[in-house]
Amino acid sequence: MRLYHGSTIDIQHIDLAKSRPNKDFGRAFYLSDDHQQALELAQFRAEFEEAVPVVNIYDFDEKLFSKFRYKRFEGYTEEWAHFVYDHRTEPHGLTLHDYDIVYGPIANDRIGAQITRFKQGYITFDEFLRRIQYIKGITFQYAFCTQQAVDNLIKL
Repeated sequence: MRLYHGSTIDIQHIDLAKSRPNKDFGRAFYLSDDHQQALELAQFRAEFEEAVPVVNIYDFDEKLFSKFRYKRFEGYTEEWAHFVYDHRTEPHGLTLHDYDIVYGPIANDRIGAQITRFKQGYITFDEFLRRIQYIKGITFQYAFCTQQAVDNLIKL
């Protein structure tokens, strides 16, 4: 399967230590199977950084999913929302699971504001779940969380 990573650099070597903490599924290398989605992310970053957008393309053998600890969220569920909330609010930026790869929906860009509202008691968890759904409709991401998983991505 083809996977895409939107960036402003051509990534020759994936270094998980450079991954940002407190993302939806923890510290990981995030990819999409949707080229357009990766391109839009690259363009957004490029505009913000005053750089050139780059879409890195990788191949991953889908047969390998069975060899990894793999978590799959099929949609916006309570389990997914708790998983995202826990990773977004973990005070030390730790990854709170032992999965090699996590697949699931992308949270809304304004999730920080919704986390604050929920923590302060202004909204219920059900409302939090509703508000963190991606505005443009459901889109999915792959998080490669371990070096073992990353080592199976083939740069094209």
